[in-house]
Amino acid sequence: MFKKIMTPVDLAHQGDLQKALAVTADLAKHYGASVVFVGATSSTPSSTAHTPEEYRDKLEAFARDQGAAHGFEASADMVIAHDPTTDVDDVLLKAVRDTGADIVVMQSHMPNILDYVWPSNGGKIAEHAKVSVFVVRG
Repeated sequence: MFKKIMTPVDLAHQGDLQKALAVTADLAKHYGASVVFVGATSSTPSSTAHTPEEYRDKLEAFARDQGAAHGFEASADMVIAHDPTTDVDDVLLKAVRDTGADIVVMQSHMPNILDYVWPSNGGKIAEHAKVSVFVVRG
């Protein structure tokens, strides 16, 4: 049913991604799908990486580790967001198209009052992506 899973990851918050990573691994094994881990970064230094090249290396290592640990084919796709706090939804929607993913699995927070004013990343991706989106709470 699914051939390519896209899972957005924030390398600065890997500990918060465990539920989405477990769902990704389960779907990949069940369907024999490949996984592309997409990470958004800016061209300026951050707490995760000093350069986009360093970020790409870390994202590729993350993808290799996930694939090896869970037994699926994994790749990495780094995308540049000029301001990740405001552009991340747009670059992730573009990545859905560019990667050829047929499902997105992404972690989201529990809804709160601010979600009525500013929708969550998962909510916006689910609303606008042309593929299935599995939003994992928690």
